[in-house]
Amino acid sequence: MRLASAQSPFEALVESIIYQQLHGKAAATIHRRMLESFHPVCGIGNHPDPQHLLDCPNEQLRQAGLSHNKALALRDLAAKTIDGTVPTLAHIRRMSDEAIIEHLTQVRGIGKWTVEMLLMFRLGRPNVLPVDDYGVRKGFALTFGKLKPTDKVTPMDLPKPDVMRKRAKKWQPWCSVASWYLWRACDLAKPVT
Repeated sequence: MRLASAQSPFEALVESIIYQQLHGKAAATIHRRMLESFHPVCGIGNHPDPQHLLDCPNEQLRQAGLSHNKALALRDLAAKTIDGTVPTLAHIRRMSDEAIIEHLTQVRGIGKWTVEMLLMFRLGRPNVLPVDDYGVRKGFALTFGKLKPTDKVTPMDLPKPDVMRKRAKKWQPWCSVASWYLWRACDLAKPVT
């Protein structure tokens, strides 16, 4: 697994907020436009810092394609980065997963799932099981439940978090690896076209 380890928590969370609930291509376009809008201030290829985000006009963020709520979330992220709620990369690497979740979920628009994705894919934490992730839950149902690849998935088919956590005790300290396998189970269940 390749990690974007040079990316600061601020930069990674800016990207995460932009990508929430959007198709990857649309989110990538909005992210690129937002970064490009800061080129006159930051220089080409440089990410804006938190103060740049706080100082920019709302219209700049709207023209990049950000919704009002995402713009508010980005501004809150910037403010909480400046005040230390969002730790630096050096500090976050020394924190426990639980402490990171506690700190980062104080930011508007960042929930536990977003932090879990940061833990796995940005920080390379080995023991994360995102029990609220649809793909992980579906993969669990396909692997350990009665769900068949051809079944239409209903909420009743998906396991409860406590059932998943109980089984995951056997997987510790490698729950992130188990999560990757559960996502892969969903991929393998898709019909071949």
